[in-house]
Amino acid sequence: MTVKSMTGFSRSDGSHAGVSWHWELRSVNGRGLDIRLRVPPGYDQLEATAREAIGRQLIRGSITATLNAQRDAGATVLRLNEPALEQVLKAADHIRHLTGCERPRPEGLLALKGVLEVVEASDDEAVVAERTQAMAASLSAAIDALVASRAAEGQRLDKVLSDQLGEIDRLVTIVERAPGRSIDAIKARISEQVARLVDSSSALDPQRLAQEAVLAATRADVEEELKRLRAHVDAAKDLLTDPGAVGRKFDFLAQEFNREANTLCSKASDPEVTRAGLSLKTVIDQMREQVQNIE
Repeated sequence: MTVKSMTGFSRSDGSHAGVSWHWELRSVNGRGLDIRLRVPPGYDQLEATAREAIGRQLIRGSITATLNAQRDAGATVLRLNEPALEQVLKAADHIRHLTGCERPRPEGLLALKGVLEVVEASDDEAVVAERTQAMAASLSAAIDALVASRAAEGQRLDKVLSDQLGEIDRLVTIVERAPGRSIDAIKARISEQVARLVDSSSALDPQRLAQEAVLAATRADVEEELKRLRAHVDAAKDLLTDPGAVGRKFDFLAQEFNREANTLCSKASDPEVTRAGLSLKTVIDQMREQVQNIE
């Protein structure tokens, strides 16, 4: 089982009783589940159904669901606007009286804007109910396709995160095996620093300097940070196989990764450890960007 992404797109088409439509669903990352619906006038009754259907299958993400609907060419009728025609005839009679011109021909009258109207055929309640049900079924198909789209994106995301965790593991190993972290190397650096300080000032107490050097070495030890980074890598790998919505957990874990990397860099006294620590920070920052897309 791979992680689920919050990014996806789907479309579903349908038609019934002279009306054709299509649903478009788009999904991007979000802190919670934010559903935005856009339906044409006359289809408002679908909004509650759409919100409920989306909420049953998705937990997080900013979802935009758009319904586009139009009647087929044969589903419209022409209607004579008699009040408008009467006003046109009155105006024509007045003009004929003033000018003596002939009475306008019927085809000329029908060509005037507003005399003939194109209107949609009216549907009875049973047809409307059947079409609404068909639109809801089409929406359900679009939601299933969106879930599949997010799952496919999640597979790609899973691969990226797995590679990044592998790189973090590799860098932790480099720090663990860095020659500069050995006891002998630490002793040599501290001895050199103490000797340099004693030579530069006779007022310095060698014993006191040795004590301070031991404290400094203790503060510079990154063993605990390395152990926690290893534990975080194991926890992250477990999350990648968790079938639930793990986005928030992964986001918190990414913050913990970053905290340990920052501490490691601040404690580092060896160039190789410093380089590995900075590389760790880079990979972790990249991972945190990817984690924002997990459901």
